Amino acid sequence: MKMSPVVHFEMPSVNNKRVKKFYETAFGWQMTQMGEEFGNYLLANTSPVDKKGMHLKKGAINGGFFKKGPFGKIPHIVIAVDDLDQQMTIVKKAGGKLAGIPMDIPGIGRFVMIRDTEGNGIGMLQPIAR
Repeated sequence: MKMSPVVHFEMPSVNNKRVKKFYETAFGWQMTQMGEEFGNYLLANTSPVDKKGMHLKKGAINGGFFKKGPFGKIPHIVIAVDDLDQQMTIVKKAGGKLAGIPMDIPGIGRFVMIRDTEGNGIGMLQPIAR
């Protein structure tokens, strides 16, 4: 089976202005506040990227912060997959569960949250081909 890489991390936040200031100051990350159409998500670039948004440093990942609430209270990772529908079937057969319904993220791809056999929340993303 082809390995699916971790491509993104996500952490909950209460105050995006405070989070933005902290990570820019403490780690030098480039933080970008998204609008309502993206759920007021706060993007975190952790290393330099090229014009296509690809990391210049192999193996680095970016992340973001979502509003802490019923959907999420703990950090999770996002794994890239080639075919989201096929991977959801594989996850269920392996003992995992869907924790949401697939959604389109404009300009990014299709995304769904799952729970592994230990109850951990994991995002799966079928990126748009660049």
